[in-house]
Parts: sequence; C-alpha cells; structure tokens
Amino acid sequence: MTDRQAALARIVGVEEHIAYPELLSRLPEAAVIEKGFLSRDLPFGRFSLLDKMSDTEGRVKDLDAVGLTVQVLSYPLAGGDVLPPAEAPDWARDANDILARHIAAHPKHYAGFAHLPLTHPEAAADELERAIKVLGFKGALVSGATEGRYLDHPSFDPVLAKAEQLDVPIYLHPGPSPKAARDALYGGLPDDLSFWMSVSGWGWHADTATHVLRLLLSGCFERHPGLKVIIGHLGEGLQVMMPRLDQQYHQFAGFEGVPSEILRKHVWVSMGGFFFLPSFMAALEAFGPDRMLYSVDYPFGSLEGGRAFLETLPVDDETLARITHRNADRLLRLTA
Repeated sequence: MTDRQAALARIVGVEEHIAYPELLSRLPEAAVIEKGFLSRDLPFGRFSLLDKMSDTEGRVKDLDAVGLTVQVLSYPLAGGDVLPPAEAPDWARDANDILARHIAAHPKHYAGFAHLPLTHPEAAADELERAIKVLGFKGALVSGATEGRYLDHPSFDPVLAKAEQLDVPIYLHPGPSPKAARDALYGGLPDDLSFWMSVSGWGWHADTATHVLRLLLSGCFERHPGLKVIIGHLGEGLQVMMPRLDQQYHQFAGFEGVPSEILRKHVWVSMGGFFFLPSFMAALEAFGPDRMLYSVDYPFGSLEGGRAFLETLPVDDETLARITHRNADRLLRLTA
C-alpha cells in the first residue's frame, strides 16, 4: 500500500446528519417556522430527506461503497432549542438516546455529537456531560442562535465551561438567523428567493461566521482557553477574511490579540460538502493542515463527489492523511 492509499484507507466524516420522525412530530409547528424552517410537509421542510437521515442501517452500505470509514452523526434541525425550558431537556435526552442506539448497532461506522436543550442552559450542560460520559459521544452540535442569542451570551456560559472541562468540541452548525435579521436582510425577494437566500443560499453561512466572530470578540476564547469549535463549509467564508480581521480589530478598544491567531488556536474547519478547490486551498492556507477535517454533510452532500474530491487534492500524502482521519481521530479521540 502506498502512502497515498494509506491516507485514503481511513476517512472520517464529521458533519453527517440524522433525524427521527417520532421526535420531529413532537415539535410545535409554529415554533419550527418561527425558527426559520419550512412547514413540515413542504420540500426541504421538517421531514425533508427524512428517509435518508433516519436510515442508519441502509447508509452503512453506501459508506462502504465509497470507503467512508466513520460518520460522526448529529441532529441539525430545530429541536430542544425551540421548546420551553421545561420540555427541552426530555426531548434532547430522547434524541441522544436514540442516536446512541444507532451508534451501538454499528460502532465501527458511527460516532455522535450530542443535541443540547439550549433553552435551558444548565440542563444543556448536564446533558452534554451525560452524552459524553454515559453515551460516549464526542462533542455537541449547535445550530445557530437560540431564541435570538448566540453562544457568546452569558446565559450559555455553563455550556461552554462544560465543553472545556470535558475537552470536547462544539460544532457550530448553520441555523437560520433570528427573525428580525432574516426579515431585514432577506425579505421582499421574488417567489421563494427570500427563504433560500436566508438559508443555504447565503444566510446560513454568514450567520455561522458571525457566530464565530461573536465568540472571538466577546472574549469567550479568553474566558475559556480550552474551548474547541468546529465549523463547516471550509470556514464559512472566514478563510478569506483573515487578513481583514487582523487589519481591522487591532485598532478598536475592547479587543486585544490577533484574530487569525486566536481562530487558528480554537477553530477546526470541515469541508461540509464544499468540494471546490479554490475554497479548499484558501481554508488550508488560512487555518493550516492541522485544523482541516473531512465531511460530506450527508445526505445533503454527495458521498461519491466527496471521495472523488479527496482523490484529486493537490496536497502531499501527510496532509491528506491529516484531513481524512488523523486530525479527527486526535480531536475526537476516535480509535481505528
């Protein structure tokens, strides 16, 4: 086996999704729409692609066919973050328990990120600890803002402190911007374009980059020096903004440090289905080879397209091995 073949012999995808119809049905329709998602029965609504997201049994064959060794599974939709504090913890616990059962059925193929009941931050910290220590999960995934607040808000400090204590990452996944921002930034466009611009057509990515910058500028990384964050889509645009960030923020009162250095210390970047070479090269240059992770964003990204992209990357074998598995194995403490 050549070094190139060895680098591709183990591939870990860190942003691969699941959803469960029995849990989705427990969410109030109005709260899901207020969050910024479509009605449950519309295309790309709450039940969109549910057959693929819930079929972790059939998925194994697809993974084996393309040589994707491990998927770190996560729940990316509205959930415990749209329920009242009294209801959110039970919903999140049930979601994580179901996910744990799927992982236990295929432990060589699957690992997991916890879903957190963020409307109750103290319970979210407790659930993160349970998910890591009891269920064996590798971190948590958070989709955008909760009730208009991002993780830099002081109310979420118990969650950040717990992630730091447990030494596990938080995956900042895209979510719809708060309603006031959506209306102002994306409202009034023809037909369905307001919705699509607010989500995968632009808004999700800008919102996630903003989420990271809020953590940076609010001092969260200074208060939690061990905090680890993963973002997808090759950096959500931050990969091309590093020089601008360094140029701008050194001159403003209230912020100290070099943004690019802080981001490189705390942030890891996954592909998230963005198999576009110029964006990849920008992310590699901005964040460095030790911070790059692989992901397909299944079922929204292509397993076959992701494999083909890896095989043609113009990087050395050591860098490719870091991207395909070594960085993820180290960050998430995965074992082959």
